[in-house]
Amino acid sequence: MTDFTLNAQARTDLGKGASRRLRHSANIPAVVYGGDKEAQSLTIVAKEIAKLFENEAAFSHVIELNVDGAKQNVIVKAMQRHPAKGFIMHADFVRVVAGQKLTAVVPVHFINEEAPVKKGGEISHVESQIEVSCEAKDLPEFIEVDLAKAEIGTIIHLSDLKAPKGVEFVALAHGDDKAVANVHAPRVAAEAADEGAAE
Repeated sequence: MTDFTLNAQARTDLGKGASRRLRHSANIPAVVYGGDKEAQSLTIVAKEIAKLFENEAAFSHVIELNVDGAKQNVIVKAMQRHPAKGFIMHADFVRVVAGQKLTAVVPVHFINEEAPVKKGGEISHVESQIEVSCEAKDLPEFIEVDLAKAEIGTIIHLSDLKAPKGVEFVALAHGDDKAVANVHAPRVAAEAADEGAAE
């Protein structure tokens, strides 16, 4: 079991200039909010947060955030990365309250992809992550999409996936049955068929 912990310091020096100075000193600004407490501005060592989020599972796990010695459980709500270089520039965390539902974005893992490929299909991943709503104790590390039985022409929607116990897909709850993946004929073969039909 991986231990998801992160150290932070409370931050009083706020504003864009302060954030810029922080980044120059190899730290990043962050905010933690939610629960019945005030939002709190934080400073986190850039190297520490980068190391934690090298592990994809950290995005869908409860993290123990240690702010100046006071520990609280949080999940990552949003993360701003540098558009070109990809390093983390800012992070938002939400406090986890026992018994209270939270929303989180969980990665999608596709399995048995070789099955439709053997039948001559090509796979397009439409979604790489899914927003879920659940209690912290039910938060899944990932959502599995099994392509073993997918035929050419199959579109896999959220409603085709089995949500883990206690977990609800947010889009589906709002009536949006998003496509997650589809299996289609290779484009070259499709173009050749079209040309044949046109002759």
